[in-house]
Amino acid sequence: MDFGPWLARQLKQSNMSQADLAQEIGMTRAAVSAWITGRATPREDTVARIADALGTDLGTIHTRTADTLAGLPVSWSHRPGYADGGRDFGNAAAFAFQADVSVLAREATQNSLDERLDRNQPVRVRYTLHELTGETLARFRDAIRWNDLLPHYLAAAEQEQKVGRVIATGLRDMREQDRLVLLRVDDYNASGLTGDDYADGRFAAVVRRQLDSHKSTSGAGGSYGLGKATLWATSRLGLVLMNSTLSEPHEGRTERRLVGRLDLPWREVDGLPWAGPAWFGRPDPESKSGDVARSWWADEETVERLHLTRESAEPGTSFLIVGAHDVASLVRGEDDENDDDSVQRMHRRLVDALGRNFWAAMTTGASRPPLLEASVRTLRNGAEILPEQRVDPTVTQPSRTRALRAFLDGTTVERHTEAGQVAMRTVTLKVPAGAAGTSGGEHEAVLLVTDAEDEDLRFNKFNTVVKMRGNRMTVQTSGVYGLPVGTNPFQAVLLAGKAAGTDAPFAEEAETFLRTSEPPEHNKWGQTEELRTMYSPSAFRRIEALTTETNKAVRDLIAVPRKKGSAGTEKLRKKLSLGKKKVARPQMRKSALPTLDDLQATVVGEAWNVVAEVKIPDGGDAWRPTPVAKLDVRSGVRPVVRWAELVAVKNCEIVDGALHFVPGARSATFRGTTDTSTHTVRAAYTGLVVELKSEKEAQA
Repeated sequence: MDFGPWLARQLKQSNMSQADLAQEIGMTRAAVSAWITGRATPREDTVARIADALGTDLGTIHTRTADTLAGLPVSWSHRPGYADGGRDFGNAAAFAFQADVSVLAREATQNSLDERLDRNQPVRVRYTLHELTGETLARFRDAIRWNDLLPHYLAAAEQEQKVGRVIATGLRDMREQDRLVLLRVDDYNASGLTGDDYADGRFAAVVRRQLDSHKSTSGAGGSYGLGKATLWATSRLGLVLMNSTLSEPHEGRTERRLVGRLDLPWREVDGLPWAGPAWFGRPDPESKSGDVARSWWADEETVERLHLTRESAEPGTSFLIVGAHDVASLVRGEDDENDDDSVQRMHRRLVDALGRNFWAAMTTGASRPPLLEASVRTLRNGAEILPEQRVDPTVTQPSRTRALRAFLDGTTVERHTEAGQVAMRTVTLKVPAGAAGTSGGEHEAVLLVTDAEDEDLRFNKFNTVVKMRGNRMTVQTSGVYGLPVGTNPFQAVLLAGKAAGTDAPFAEEAETFLRTSEPPEHNKWGQTEELRTMYSPSAFRRIEALTTETNKAVRDLIAVPRKKGSAGTEKLRKKLSLGKKKVARPQMRKSALPTLDDLQATVVGEAWNVVAEVKIPDGGDAWRPTPVAKLDVRSGVRPVVRWAELVAVKNCEIVDGALHFVPGARSATFRGTTDTSTHTVRAAYTGLVVELKSEKEAQA
């Protein structure tokens, strides 16, 4: 940084005017002004006097790689309570996602992908779990000024509400076990937190604002501005520190821009009310709203004490989650009898989540680099206990990786003739015109089908279609209905939008359309309020038509069925039951009641994906049955589970959860995905029963 701008910044932070400095060092104000504007430079003996006035050393002035510590030391600034007495008992955005390291890995890595800087090179993301104990923990708490924070934590922990209870648990564990887990997310070849502390830009979008999605590309995965909330949701203490290397200078600097943000509920400390968030930084002398902290340019020693040292000067950001925890793994009973160490369990879950969600982004072609490289490592007090593990898509998703690589290398075939080949076909997405005047058209998405690997068969994860768009993150995994029993196990991949290739017709329009059809979790394509607003209330039917055409193309491309008794499909069919109870409207003949004729399903992730065929006798098309799913447990009443998604496939519509049949139809097909939040038992440990019930029974 040039001497003039650097000196001006130090004077501002020290609340010292040019006249004050001139008087302190025995020079004129005009001389100081000339240094700041770059019209002159001070002599060496004058530099020494400037160093004394600023309370620093000659080395700091000559290198100018960090700020002096004069006047305004780094501290915590808490937002005062609202003047109207309003109270926020937590950040609502954090409740949009579960406190789950798998969810964190998906959201944080997606954000890094969206900010990839050099489009010819991958963005590199590293997750580091670091357990601190004893003196190492004590030094870290001193670095973050723990004693200043403790009264606020204790006040928040005393409150009988959700966030307060989480904080109380975090404080108790740290006190009783003398242990704290840090989880750092580093990305390289990314934009970094550029922009002013308060004005529009990446920094303000992440550090200062909620629901601000500041994305640099139209094919970005995020669109709601909620994903960053997973960083704070994963912290039991609601605390995240950041160190960013900028891709474009701010205040003449690019390296070691530091700031911290704390999210607590409303609390009262020493008789004063505090609204919730707080920031760790340099007090802003120009703030008109009171005690406000802004980012600062730190020295290397400070960065090291905060465990935020980056490994190169390449642009990107390091997020340090203080007090990281993984509630989801404990709820799901994922403890290993021989491994009660949470950091090792979290390590495994991070590797699994990265491989499951970003295998396609990490896949390379013969002449095309991956979009992403990802790794996980685990430390304890600075010593490595689990070496850095680079996520390899050929290991985590071998068959799907083979399919995508064949597409990237141009080695696909029209139809399978031997094992290991990848068949390709295009399927049409009819993109509607948007309300803002955007054009529509027929987009040709790419469908890839290949044989499933033995690993897929072992975990009963096959005969599915994985869907994605431009950033090649897995959006949705769904089963294919109507397959003959004994079909050769397969895996299919649907590349839509920019993932189908920049030369695919209407790729940009399809990318925008599908992006607006995704919820905040970006885990499916369907009806959303944004889709309804930007296009039309019926626009989601274009996605249903794409699904129908995709499944039809898959059935046409799959290999010749095996003999009956294929292990995977038969084992799964034994776990499915058709509900026997048939309830008729009083005025209808018993012989006219529709019945479930066939049911096919796969367990994808934690959910049941089912496809059901309904047989409709003469006169039965007037009935409006409601499909009801129940877990088939060994004893007791079968628990009812809700549908996360219920979609009409053939000869019917779904209206308020009920089937409305096409007049005169003799059969109809629908598909559904169960809502895992309503599962009382993991899907892998149960069977499934689907029944058709009357509207009255379904509401009972």
